[in-house]
Amino acid sequence: MTARDVPSGDPARIATPRPGDPALARLSLNQRTTARWSLPQAVAGCVERGIGAIGLWREPVAEVGTAAAARLVADAGLRVSSLCRGGFFTGPDPAAAHRDNLDALDEAAALGCEVLVLVPGGLPAGDRDLPGARARVAEAVAALAGPARERGVRLGIEPMHPIYTADRGVVATLGQALDLAEQHPANVVGVVVDTFHVWWDPDVAERIARAGERIVSYQISDWITPLPPDALLSRGMVGDGHIDFAALTRAVRDTGYRGDVEVEIFNADVWAADGAAVLATIARRYAEFVAPHLGADR
Repeated sequence: MTARDVPSGDPARIATPRPGDPALARLSLNQRTTARWSLPQAVAGCVERGIGAIGLWREPVAEVGTAAAARLVADAGLRVSSLCRGGFFTGPDPAAAHRDNLDALDEAAALGCEVLVLVPGGLPAGDRDLPGARARVAEAVAALAGPARERGVRLGIEPMHPIYTADRGVVATLGQALDLAEQHPANVVGVVVDTFHVWWDPDVAERIARAGERIVSYQISDWITPLPPDALLSRGMVGDGHIDFAALTRAVRDTGYRGDVEVEIFNADVWAADGAAVLATIARRYAEFVAPHLGADR
């Protein structure tokens, strides 16, 4: 998606849903989609657009303080669909990573958030032992399972597209994430289904079905080509790329998932655009490409 696609002059195949439209009932804004906005700005934007949930990130929460952030979100009547992020288990100091993840669990609990998203972590510099790194992820998740249960927060392991295996996600498929999650109770450890990361997998439908009640978050963005030079900023607006949102959304729906659907976009053009215009495009694209496939309760 380019910046010119975002403003209100963007050709639309359907009208932008108004606040209160049932089509928006489960839509959530992941904060990174409007990265230039502070937490108060993101909350205000959601309220104005009629988006009822927000996926929070720890850094902007820390800017205002966890208690103040919790009050801000609650006073606005928003749900917290997830907290990003914990994880990064594969570095040279596992004890420090564990302490940071305990802090993240405390923050999630204080925010009234039921899901802490775990990004597994990549290979440390000079380390080529991929099986060893994956084993460290398994050990770290096991160490967090008890504290997560105590706080009433579910851990969500997010498999990352294979292009990120080296630097941020040694867990590269939904199947691998499920292999880790299934070592623990479903109400403690689950998985994140992110369309950007899983759409390419020839077994994705079967793996989503296998995930069942372990799906703790459904995140959406599109795969656009050509990829920009910075692969981290390569997520596109829903409908601008190659992903079959109808098929993936129906697969998630058929597991019984009834949670929020987060739009999470890392894209320099989206970040540079007017935030209110971005939210309008998000609402319109969600209503067109995703909401019709969520079922009667949407």
